[in-house]
Amino acid sequence: MKRAWQRMLSGRRLDLLDPTPMDIEIEDIAHGLAFVARWNGQTLGDWAYSVAEHSLLVEEIFARQNPGIGARWRLAALLHDAPEYVLGDMISPVKATIGSGYEELDTRLCAAVHLRFGLPAALPAPIKKAIKVADIISARLEAEQIAGFSTAEADRLFGRPDPAVIRGLEIRLRPPAEVRADYTARHHALLAEMTA
Repeated sequence: MKRAWQRMLSGRRLDLLDPTPMDIEIEDIAHGLAFVARWNGQTLGDWAYSVAEHSLLVEEIFARQNPGIGARWRLAALLHDAPEYVLGDMISPVKATIGSGYEELDTRLCAAVHLRFGLPAALPAPIKKAIKVADIISARLEAEQIAGFSTAEADRLFGRPDPAVIRGLEIRLRPPAEVRADYTARHHALLAEMTA
C-alpha cells in the first residue's frame, strides 16, 4: 500500500485520505500556504503571490461585504483555502480535469481543519456562498494587478466588483516568512475574538 500521509514541520503526520482534527496545526497551515504560489507563479514581482496572502485578502473582503459578521465566519474565510497547504493550489482548469478525486480530498481536509478550530465541518450554505463571492473578487483584483489580465478581460472573467468593497485594496507581494507570521497572527486574533 502506498503512503497516504505527509509529515508536517510540527511533527504531525497528516493522513490525506482520513485527516483528523488533531493532526492539524495552524503553524503548518500558515507555513505551507505562505510558500504555495497562486496563479502557478505566473505573477509580476519579485515574490510569488502566496495562498496565505490571498487568504488574508479574502478575509478582508468578506468582512467588508458583511459588516458586523462574527469572528467565526471571518475565520472560515481566512481558512477557505487551508487544504492547499498540502494539496497545493491548482488552477481551475486542472481541478476540472482531475475531477471528483481532488474535490473529495479537499472536502475531507477542509472538514478536519474546520473542526480543529471550532467551526462546523460543513459551513452553512449562505456563509460558503459569501466567502466564494469574496474569493472571486480577490481573484479579480489579482488578475488585473499582478497576473497580466487587462481590466476588460478581468471584468469579463470575474465580474466587476463594487468599488466601495475594493477601495484601497492593493495586492501585496511579500517574503513568505512575513506572510506566514501575519497569517498566523490573524488566525490567533480571530480565535481570541471567538472565545472572548
